[in-house]
Amino acid sequence: MADKYDVIVIGAGPGGMTAALYASRANLKVAMLDRGVYGGNMNNTAEIENYPGFKMIMGPDLSEEMYQSATNFGAEFVYGNVEKIEVLDEKTKLVKTDSGELEAPVVIIATGSESRKLGVPGEEQYGGRGVSYCAVCDGAFYKNRDVVVIGGGDSAVEEGMYLANLTSSVNVVHRRDSLRAQKILQERAFKNDKIKFTWDTVVEEIQGDEQKVTGVKAKNVKTGETTIIPADGVFIYVGSIPMTAPFQGLGITDDKGWIVTNDKMETSIPGVYAIGDVRQKTLRQITTAVGDGGIAGQEAFNYIESHK
Repeated sequence: MADKYDVIVIGAGPGGMTAALYASRANLKVAMLDRGVYGGNMNNTAEIENYPGFKMIMGPDLSEEMYQSATNFGAEFVYGNVEKIEVLDEKTKLVKTDSGELEAPVVIIATGSESRKLGVPGEEQYGGRGVSYCAVCDGAFYKNRDVVVIGGGDSAVEEGMYLANLTSSVNVVHRRDSLRAQKILQERAFKNDKIKFTWDTVVEEIQGDEQKVTGVKAKNVKTGETTIIPADGVFIYVGSIPMTAPFQGLGITDDKGWIVTNDKMETSIPGVYAIGDVRQKTLRQITTAVGDGGIAGQEAFNYIESHK
């Protein structure tokens, strides 16, 4: 028998926790389902400076604050890895996990996204031995060493500055001749003497000595020149992939896997919503995920009221 709820929130990042808060505050029985620790990618962020109400707060601390808010009105945190959603009718959605089944009239998908891989030789081989996708998680292993950061967006620049506080040097390798990061982040990075930039360059291979990373083979896309950049660690920030594999059969994603919604966070399936980084949108930030979550939580209440 499936455990029955009014609302099942799949994912306990900032969007999911906000949706759970709004729905449970409306006196709905809410399950907040996640396969890991609540907080999502916030737990991998050291300093958050752009969340209203805080000049600066550590990512894990904000995760804990949000979790306390989300569960204050009775939302239940449930561990589980979602395998499939079955839509039986407008009032019944069945969420199948590796540890059981849950049932509710409303499902809110808040599974977020994961780091995109480069797909070059050496990336898999040296995973955990010099290749990382999280400076906060692994930066401490590279104190007084030289590292390469691959990418040119907000994450690459933010994590590069974090690493500059720990390492001897940071070489940001970017395939274009200018960064995509916010201007304020660019200005800070350009002023940091420990950060250098290698422009118009792609990494073709991550090299090592069979035990650990020793550098990267890089190619200038304009000249075709190939060089070896020595490095003890490689941190990769080249985009994100939506965590939507369990939902592909529902017909609610675009051709890249992002879930399509309207401004009420509704998908094409009545009673199924999507919020946060998993959604097709232009800005993926904690603030936008929280906004999505508030809307979806309220819309969940409206949906249930209209189907009584």
